[in-house]
Amino acid sequence: MNQRTIFPFTAIVGQERMLRALILNAVDARIGGVLIRGERGTAKSTAARALAALLPEVQVVRDCRFGCDPHSPATWCTECRERVASGEDPLPVTTRKTPFINLPVSATEDRVVGTLDIEKAIQKGERHFEPGVLAAANRGLLYIDEVNLLDDHVVDILLDSAAMGVNVVEREGISFSHPARFILVGTMNPEEGDLRPQLLDRFAFSVEIHGILDTRQRVEIMRRNIGFETDADAFREEWLPNEQALSKQIEQAREMVDTVRYTSRDLLIIADLTSSMEVDGHRSDLVILKGARAQAAFEGRDRITPRDIALAAELALPHRVKSGPFRKSEVGLEHLDAKLDQLKAQTTVISPEPESEEDVVEGKKKATTQLG
Repeated sequence: MNQRTIFPFTAIVGQERMLRALILNAVDARIGGVLIRGERGTAKSTAARALAALLPEVQVVRDCRFGCDPHSPATWCTECRERVASGEDPLPVTTRKTPFINLPVSATEDRVVGTLDIEKAIQKGERHFEPGVLAAANRGLLYIDEVNLLDDHVVDILLDSAAMGVNVVEREGISFSHPARFILVGTMNPEEGDLRPQLLDRFAFSVEIHGILDTRQRVEIMRRNIGFETDADAFREEWLPNEQALSKQIEQAREMVDTVRYTSRDLLIIADLTSSMEVDGHRSDLVILKGARAQAAFEGRDRITPRDIALAAELALPHRVKSGPFRKSEVGLEHLDAKLDQLKAQTTVISPEPESEEDVVEGKKKATTQLG
């Protein structure tokens, strides 16, 4: 079997909520990552690798060590800014595949953020920056297996970068910055220990997955895995049309997500949902709004609906509802499920300009792969 051949994302059986969380982060990396909690053998790492393999290629500045976006000068690294200042304008452009970076549990802070050579700066007056994991992961997918075993300080750094989209390294008055916008995917087995509540809250989405009990689905899992092990290339070729269709859909959603509209009523629905669940802080409200916009964009719509809010809240709230030390988590989750079911039943767009029948039909055509 060709070791470079990745199991197709669209061939994964079941685990809909995990796949949806990954896709929405692929549409908008600003959502803030996903934590996947579940027992071994539930396709956690397979799904993360498969997502990176199907994501569309991105344009980057040629010869840039950080893969800067040529169309977003405000986010450029220090080196790209210096190239323009020295007269290289416009910067040359090329394309590259979405990188998949696997962070080892033993990673140190320097390995993650990169290092500045202070000795060379003092002796020769040269600034020399050695890129770390954050540089390699820019505009790609950063995968952390057993994130609960990683040093808390390193997890903090990763979550900071995922939220801000930039990595700034400062040593002895010398500073270097580069973009660090990536899809953060952490996986863990809860039986091996949990994350501290403060870190858990900082993951935008969290999904708990379990082994599939449905007999037919288990048979299909066996059939597909045997097919992949027997001839990985032929199996991937069989699923290539589905992969290409999903990749194209994600690419189109990325282009339109910033134009997706929402109303004051939508914001009130989100605020009412989070306040009624007594969720601390305001991170969850923003995550739900971003997730709802990504959901709408993925389905080819320019306005969010209560259903979009509910689908985003399914991913953003469960790990936050459980976090309170004096709350009855089971009761809280039952209450959350009931409220989300009510929202999903509201399928109409809350807007002064209701969708026409033509808009609905066009939206269905665009949504070749429906989520939820």
